[in-house]
Amino acid sequence: MTTSRRDFVRLGGAALAGGVALGTGTASAKERIDWSVEVVESTMRQFTPETLGGWGYTRGLYLWGQWLVFQRTKNKKYFDYIKAWVDRFVGPDGKFNRTFTHLDSMRAGQLLPLLYNATGDVRYRVASTQIRERLNTYSRTKEGGFWHAEGGTRDWQNWSDGVYMVVPFIMRHGYTFGEKDWATAEALRQLLVYAKNLQHKNGLFHHAYDESRTASWANPATGVSPEFWGRAMGWYAITCCDVLEDLPRTHPDRPKLISILGRLIAALARHQDPKSGRWFQVVDKGSNPRNWTETSCSSMYSMAISRAVERGYVSRRYEVVAQRGYRGVLERVSINAQGSTEISEICIGTNVGDLPFYLARPRAVNDLHGIGAFLIMSEQFQRR
Repeated sequence: MTTSRRDFVRLGGAALAGGVALGTGTASAKERIDWSVEVVESTMRQFTPETLGGWGYTRGLYLWGQWLVFQRTKNKKYFDYIKAWVDRFVGPDGKFNRTFTHLDSMRAGQLLPLLYNATGDVRYRVASTQIRERLNTYSRTKEGGFWHAEGGTRDWQNWSDGVYMVVPFIMRHGYTFGEKDWATAEALRQLLVYAKNLQHKNGLFHHAYDESRTASWANPATGVSPEFWGRAMGWYAITCCDVLEDLPRTHPDRPKLISILGRLIAALARHQDPKSGRWFQVVDKGSNPRNWTETSCSSMYSMAISRAVERGYVSRRYEVVAQRGYRGVLERVSINAQGSTEISEICIGTNVGDLPFYLARPRAVNDLHGIGAFLIMSEQFQRR
């Protein structure tokens, strides 16, 4: 049974007095709402494809989430919205007026093969190929990891964020346009190189690694930044899940990737806030009074853990961790007096820094980092 918005508002809206525990009428009602549809409809009312914003990774994240909702609901207006946004940037000949000098600029490229498959319009293949060919000359570390950005202060750096900016595009392009072997090899190279340098022995991921050791935050011995920032690990975790969906079961590196993801999930489970079910902005510093539970990373972790349990990558005992995370995120979702959805306590875009820097980051309502992450999580739980 699905609860209507009217019933939800009548039952008390976002005021989940019962906390994350199931069993209260309001909590049960809230979980029966199709929040994916509510959030997409609300966001589409707030922004047209023309006002959503420029070509960038947060729009790419949000629209990938909307694509997942479209796949489930078959509501064509969700597809039309995505297509209209992409068509603002793809010319009549399929070319972009872009140089793609940082991984963030490639995130929305994942939409291009999807639109090509849906429409057969060759413009999307041309546009996707432009990004694909840019990777032939894009700068790498000596181990083959793509720099987070070229020509500035991020040369020689791998950020945990970076895999989600480019690897899903690589997989979708390669698997759509006859380059499966290239896509599989390149995606795995990025994930394994990043994990080699960023995953701590405790299972968590540092935010960034500088091969040159010249960044102010870089450990002179290891090159890593000092903190385990929430969303950075979320980006990595959901990328693993995406790649494992397509990676052949017989591929020799599949066990390595599952092991990396499993170690991360075990570490995240140890640091889940028992009170809220969410995770902290700096994951291992939950006892710091200035720390706070952050919504986008909690969404990403909940999705990744749920998918890992579903696919058998980790023990079923982690299902309760995923469910607590999901319920904790739902506490941050509400419908305001104007009838629009609000997702709160989302960290805005964030550079690499020290503990005070992360703890002081502004928190936003309906930032696209949070909306996109929420939709990806919500669709995972809709499937189950």
